[in-house]
Amino acid sequence: MKPSRSLLLLLLLLTLFTSPSLSRPAPPSLLRLPIDRPRSSARRDCESWRFTVETNDAGPWKQVPGECEAYVEAYLAGERYAADSRAVAEASLAFASGESGRAGTVGGSDAWVFDVDETLLSNLPFYAENGYGAEIFNETSFNEWVDVARAPALQSSLWLYQELQNLGITIILLTGRSEFQRNATEQNMLFAGYRSWERLILRQDSDMGKSAVVYKSERRAELVLEGYRILGNSGDQWSDLLGFAVAKRSFKLPNPMYYIA
Repeated sequence: MKPSRSLLLLLLLLTLFTSPSLSRPAPPSLLRLPIDRPRSSARRDCESWRFTVETNDAGPWKQVPGECEAYVEAYLAGERYAADSRAVAEASLAFASGESGRAGTVGGSDAWVFDVDETLLSNLPFYAENGYGAEIFNETSFNEWVDVARAPALQSSLWLYQELQNLGITIILLTGRSEFQRNATEQNMLFAGYRSWERLILRQDSDMGKSAVVYKSERRAELVLEGYRILGNSGDQWSDLLGFAVAKRSFKLPNPMYYIA
Protein backbone atom coordinates (compact mmCIF):
# COMPACT_ATOMS: atom_id res chain seq x y z
CA MET A 1 0.00 0.00 0.00
CA LYS A 2 1.51 3.31 -1.02
CA PRO A 3 1.73 6.08 1.58
CA SER A 4 -0.59 8.97 0.89
CA ARG A 5 0.76 12.22 -0.51
CA SER A 6 -0.16 14.09 2.71
CA LEU A 7 1.79 11.60 4.81
CA LEU A 8 4.89 12.02 2.66
CA LEU A 9 4.68 15.82 2.97
CA LEU A 10 4.38 15.55 6.76
CA LEU A 11 7.48 13.33 6.97
CA LEU A 12 9.45 15.77 4.84
CA LEU A 13 8.55 18.70 7.09
CA LEU A 14 9.50 16.79 10.21
CA THR A 15 12.88 15.95 8.68
CA LEU A 16 13.61 19.60 7.86
CA PHE A 17 12.66 21.07 11.23
CA THR A 18 14.41 18.44 13.32
CA SER A 19 17.71 18.64 11.36
CA PRO A 20 20.62 19.40 13.79
CA SER A 21 22.22 21.82 11.34
CA LEU A 22 19.08 23.96 11.29
CA SER A 23 18.12 23.85 14.93
CA ARG A 24 21.64 24.72 16.14
CA PRO A 25 22.19 28.51 16.75
CA ALA A 26 24.43 30.33 14.32
CA PRO A 27 28.08 30.58 15.42
CA PRO A 28 29.13 33.99 16.71
CA SER A 29 31.27 34.63 13.64
CA LEU A 30 28.13 34.74 11.53
CA LEU A 31 26.29 37.28 13.68
CA ARG A 32 25.73 40.64 12.04
CA LEU A 33 27.32 43.58 13.85
CA PRO A 34 25.87 47.10 13.69
CA ILE A 35 27.56 49.37 11.18
CA ASP A 36 29.20 52.48 12.66
CA ARG A 37 28.14 55.09 10.15
CA PRO A 38 29.82 58.55 10.03
CA ARG A 39 27.93 61.21 11.95
CA SER A 40 26.53 64.20 10.11
CA SER A 41 28.08 67.62 10.66
CA ALA A 42 25.00 68.53 12.72
CA ARG A 43 25.88 65.78 15.18
CA ARG A 44 29.58 66.51 15.36
CA ASP A 45 31.34 64.63 18.12
CA CYS A 46 32.99 67.55 19.88
CA GLU A 47 35.30 65.38 21.93
CA SER A 48 36.69 63.83 18.76
CA TRP A 49 36.95 67.29 17.21
CA ARG A 50 39.06 68.44 20.16
CA PHE A 51 41.25 65.36 19.78
CA THR A 52 42.01 66.23 16.14
CA VAL A 53 42.78 69.81 17.18
CA GLU A 54 45.23 68.77 19.90
CA THR A 55 46.98 66.26 17.64
CA ASN A 56 47.16 68.82 14.80
CA ASP A 57 45.23 66.48 12.52
CA ALA A 58 42.56 69.15 12.05
CA GLY A 59 45.10 71.45 10.40
CA PRO A 60 44.45 75.21 10.36
CA TRP A 61 41.06 76.22 11.76
CA LYS A 62 39.49 79.63 12.41
CA GLN A 63 37.17 79.16 15.36
CA VAL A 64 35.45 76.62 17.55
CA PRO A 65 32.39 75.13 15.80
CA GLY A 66 29.24 76.72 17.21
CA GLU A 67 27.82 73.36 18.25
CA CYS A 68 30.96 72.71 20.31
CA GLU A 69 31.00 75.96 22.29
CA ALA A 70 29.25 74.43 25.31
CA TYR A 71 31.58 71.42 25.20
CA VAL A 72 34.71 73.60 25.12
CA GLU A 73 33.37 75.72 27.99
CA ALA A 74 32.67 72.60 30.07
CA TYR A 75 36.13 71.20 29.31
CA LEU A 76 37.97 74.38 30.25
CA ALA A 77 35.88 75.07 33.34
CA GLY A 78 35.95 71.48 34.55
CA GLU A 79 38.59 69.24 36.08
CA ARG A 80 39.71 67.70 32.78
CA TYR A 81 41.59 70.77 31.49
CA ALA A 82 43.47 71.20 34.75
CA ALA A 83 44.26 67.48 34.88
CA ASP A 84 45.50 67.43 31.27
CA SER A 85 47.70 70.46 31.88
CA ARG A 86 49.06 68.90 35.06
CA ALA A 87 49.92 65.70 33.20
CA VAL A 88 51.96 67.69 30.67
CA ALA A 89 53.76 69.55 33.46
CA GLU A 90 54.61 66.33 35.27
CA ALA A 91 55.95 64.74 32.07
CA SER A 92 58.02 67.86 31.44
CA LEU A 93 59.57 67.79 34.89
CA ALA A 94 60.26 64.05 34.65
CA PHE A 95 62.21 64.66 31.45
CA ALA A 96 64.10 67.65 32.87
CA SER A 97 64.98 65.74 36.03
CA GLY A 98 66.25 62.84 33.96
CA GLU A 99 68.44 65.14 31.90
CA SER A 100 69.77 66.73 35.07
CA GLY A 101 70.60 63.32 36.50
CA ARG A 102 72.41 62.17 33.35
CA ALA A 103 74.48 65.33 33.16
CA GLY A 104 75.19 65.36 36.87
CA THR A 105 74.04 68.96 37.03
CA VAL A 106 72.61 71.35 34.48
CA GLY A 107 74.30 74.66 33.85
CA GLY A 108 73.20 78.13 32.90
CA SER A 109 73.48 77.27 29.23
CA ASP A 110 70.64 74.76 29.57
CA ALA A 111 67.45 76.64 28.75
CA TRP A 112 63.75 75.96 28.79
CA VAL A 113 61.60 78.02 26.42
CA PHE A 114 58.05 78.91 27.45
CA ASP A 115 55.30 80.46 25.41
CA VAL A 116 53.15 82.92 27.43
CA ASP A 117 49.46 82.88 26.49
CA GLU A 118 47.64 79.65 27.44
CA THR A 119 51.02 78.26 28.50
CA LEU A 120 52.08 80.35 31.50
CA LEU A 121 49.14 82.77 31.62
CA SER A 122 45.49 81.85 31.18
CA ASN A 123 43.26 84.14 29.15
CA LEU A 124 40.11 82.25 30.12
CA PRO A 125 38.52 85.35 31.69
CA PHE A 126 38.74 87.04 28.28
CA TYR A 127 37.55 84.06 26.24
CA ALA A 128 34.69 83.37 28.66
CA GLU A 129 33.27 86.72 27.51
CA ASN A 130 33.95 85.90 23.85
CA GLY A 131 32.39 82.52 23.23
CA TYR A 132 35.35 80.35 24.27
CA GLY A 133 36.76 80.63 20.77
CA ALA A 134 33.41 80.20 18.96
CA GLU A 135 33.43 83.90 18.04
CA ILE A 136 35.78 85.51 15.53
CA PHE A 137 38.91 86.76 17.31
CA ASN A 138 38.92 90.51 17.96
CA GLU A 139 42.51 91.69 18.21
CA THR A 140 41.59 95.12 19.56
CA SER A 141 39.58 93.65 22.42
CA PHE A 142 42.34 91.17 23.21
CA ASN A 143 44.99 93.91 23.29
CA GLU A 144 42.83 95.83 25.75
CA TRP A 145 42.67 92.70 27.91
CA VAL A 146 46.47 92.33 27.74
CA ASP A 147 46.85 95.93 28.96
CA VAL A 148 44.87 95.08 32.10
CA ALA A 149 47.69 92.65 33.01
CA ARG A 150 45.54 90.48 35.26
CA ALA A 151 45.54 87.11 33.50
CA PRO A 152 45.98 84.37 36.12
CA ALA A 153 48.71 81.75 36.03
CA LEU A 154 48.13 78.24 34.78
CA GLN A 155 48.88 76.65 38.12
CA SER A 156 50.51 73.51 36.74
CA SER A 157 52.78 75.65 34.55
CA LEU A 158 53.74 77.87 37.48
CA TRP A 159 54.65 74.74 39.42
CA LEU A 160 56.77 73.45 36.51
CA TYR A 161 58.42 76.84 36.03
CA GLN A 162 59.54 76.95 39.65
CA GLU A 163 60.71 73.33 39.66
CA LEU A 164 62.83 73.93 36.56
CA GLN A 165 64.42 76.92 38.24
CA ASN A 166 65.22 74.70 41.23
CA LEU A 167 67.10 72.42 38.81
CA GLY A 168 69.19 75.37 37.66
CA ILE A 169 67.62 75.60 34.21
CA THR A 170 67.50 79.05 32.57
CA ILE A 171 63.98 80.24 31.73
CA ILE A 172 63.37 82.09 28.47
CA LEU A 173 59.97 83.45 27.46
CA LEU A 174 59.21 83.48 23.74
CA THR A 175 55.81 84.96 22.92
CA GLY A 176 53.91 86.10 19.87
CA ARG A 177 52.98 89.30 21.69
CA SER A 178 54.43 92.52 20.28
CA GLU A 179 57.16 94.72 21.73
CA PHE A 180 54.69 97.45 22.68
CA GLN A 181 53.14 94.93 25.12
CA ARG A 182 56.37 94.33 27.02
CA ASN A 183 55.48 96.34 30.12
CA ALA A 184 52.00 94.85 30.41
CA THR A 185 53.37 91.34 29.90
CA GLU A 186 56.07 91.74 32.54
CA GLN A 187 53.55 93.20 35.01
CA ASN A 188 51.16 90.33 34.35
CA MET A 189 53.88 87.71 34.80
CA LEU A 190 54.78 89.20 38.19
CA PHE A 191 51.11 89.46 39.14
CA ALA A 192 50.67 85.75 38.34
CA GLY A 193 53.65 84.72 40.48
CA TYR A 194 56.44 84.27 37.94
CA ARG A 195 59.90 85.53 38.82
CA SER A 196 63.50 85.59 37.58
CA TRP A 197 63.14 84.72 33.90
CA GLU A 198 66.31 85.30 31.91
CA ARG A 199 64.74 86.95 28.88
CA LEU A 200 61.37 87.94 27.44
CA ILE A 201 61.37 87.80 23.63
CA LEU A 202 58.55 89.61 21.80
CA ARG A 203 57.82 90.32 18.14
CA GLN A 204 59.68 93.30 16.72
CA ASP A 205 58.60 95.37 13.72
CA SER A 206 60.82 93.18 11.54
CA ASP A 207 58.84 90.10 12.63
CA MET A 208 55.48 91.40 11.48
CA GLY A 209 54.02 89.25 8.74
CA LYS A 210 56.05 86.18 9.67
CA SER A 211 54.24 83.02 10.67
CA ALA A 212 54.62 81.98 14.28
CA VAL A 213 56.64 78.94 13.19
CA VAL A 214 59.18 81.09 11.32
CA TYR A 215 59.38 83.82 13.95
CA LYS A 216 59.85 81.45 16.88
CA SER A 217 62.28 79.22 14.98
CA GLU A 218 64.46 82.22 14.16
CA ARG A 219 64.50 83.32 17.79
CA ARG A 220 65.40 79.84 18.99
CA ALA A 221 68.19 79.68 16.43
CA GLU A 222 69.59 82.91 17.85
CA LEU A 223 69.57 81.39 21.32
CA VAL A 224 71.49 78.37 20.05
CA LEU A 225 74.06 80.65 18.41
CA GLU A 226 74.48 82.40 21.76
CA GLY A 227 75.43 79.08 23.29
CA TYR A 228 72.19 77.93 24.85
CA ARG A 229 71.16 74.29 24.75
CA ILE A 230 67.39 74.29 24.48
CA LEU A 231 66.50 71.43 26.74
CA GLY A 232 62.74 71.82 26.59
CA ASN A 233 60.02 73.91 25.00
CA SER A 234 56.47 74.31 26.32
CA GLY A 235 53.62 75.79 24.29
CA ASP A 236 49.89 75.47 23.64
CA GLN A 237 50.28 75.78 19.86
CA TRP A 238 52.09 73.45 17.48
CA SER A 239 53.63 76.60 15.98
CA ASP A 240 55.35 77.15 19.34
CA LEU A 241 57.16 73.84 18.94
CA LEU A 242 57.71 73.08 15.25
CA GLY A 243 60.19 74.48 12.74
CA PHE A 244 63.96 74.52 13.20
CA ALA A 245 66.28 74.92 16.20
CA VAL A 246 63.76 72.83 18.10
CA ALA A 247 64.22 71.77 21.71
CA LYS A 248 65.60 68.41 22.71
CA ARG A 249 62.03 67.67 23.71
CA SER A 250 58.87 69.72 23.25
CA PHE A 251 55.66 69.64 25.29
CA LYS A 252 52.21 70.58 23.95
CA LEU A 253 49.65 71.96 26.38
CA PRO A 254 45.93 71.67 25.61
CA ASN A 255 44.12 74.57 23.97
CA PRO A 256 40.88 74.00 22.06
CA MET A 257 40.02 77.72 21.86
CA TYR A 258 42.17 78.96 18.99
CA TYR A 259 44.81 78.05 16.41
CA ILE A 260 47.92 80.05 15.48
CA ALA A 261 49.85 79.09 12.35
